[in-house]
Amino acid sequence: MSRSQLVAEHLPLLRRYARALTGNQASGDAYVGAMLEALLQDPALLDERHGPRAGLFRLFAQIWNSVALNDDSEVRALPMPSERRLSAITPLPRQAFLLLSLEGFSEEEVAFVLHTDVGEIRQLADTAGREMAEEIATDVLIIEDETFIAMDLESLVKNLGHNVIGVARTHADAIALARTKKPGLILADIQLADGSSGLDAVNELLKTFEVPVVFITAYPERFLTGERPEPAFLISKPFQPAMVSAVASQALFFQRNSRNRTPNAAAS
Repeated sequence: MSRSQLVAEHLPLLRRYARALTGNQASGDAYVGAMLEALLQDPALLDERHGPRAGLFRLFAQIWNSVALNDDSEVRALPMPSERRLSAITPLPRQAFLLLSLEGFSEEEVAFVLHTDVGEIRQLADTAGREMAEEIATDVLIIEDETFIAMDLESLVKNLGHNVIGVARTHADAIALARTKKPGLILADIQLADGSSGLDAVNELLKTFEVPVVFITAYPERFLTGERPEPAFLISKPFQPAMVSAVASQALFFQRNSRNRTPNAAAS
């Protein structure tokens, strides 16, 4: 594949990322244009150690972090409130969050793109989660039968600014708690101590109301059945607190984003 074909293949995703990063399409495209100009002048700038896509995003990050192109207050902001909220998150955490959640890069790839290490990426993701939680704080239901893990999750959620409506240790407990006060987010284990299933509980709840779900489980293979509820996200145990923070915020962000889009905007 030629260099121009390679760039063309990944350009739509890069433009999407740039739009989310800057808060508006015009500013995002200005950064993409600057990156393309730099690449035309010196093709050796593309570092493909982690593949061409990661290399393009790495070069884009260099431009974004060194050149001020998006300070024009006259540039029209996007009409989607959630994307404008995202642009208010401080720059490095914002980049880490989007690269992990929107673009689906691994932690190692994000570290490569942002010229740092995995430990720093986890800290940045945690920071993004905290900043985003200030915008989208909600009531959280935790479905987890292991006492110490439930305590860790409860502490983490509260530190992010959310309110925990309760911890359910069985299918029946989860249904009862959710019917008492509908949560805005669910963190759920799949295999519960009494033999019941957190997955079944979530499936039952999603028949009556819509809520983002994050599954945290030592049995990810039981989740990958082709029958998972949507929207849902998966974290394997043992988990990093920063990852739970980032994924929970991601689930809430994209849920709000989906609700804010009109049918025509979603189609475009």
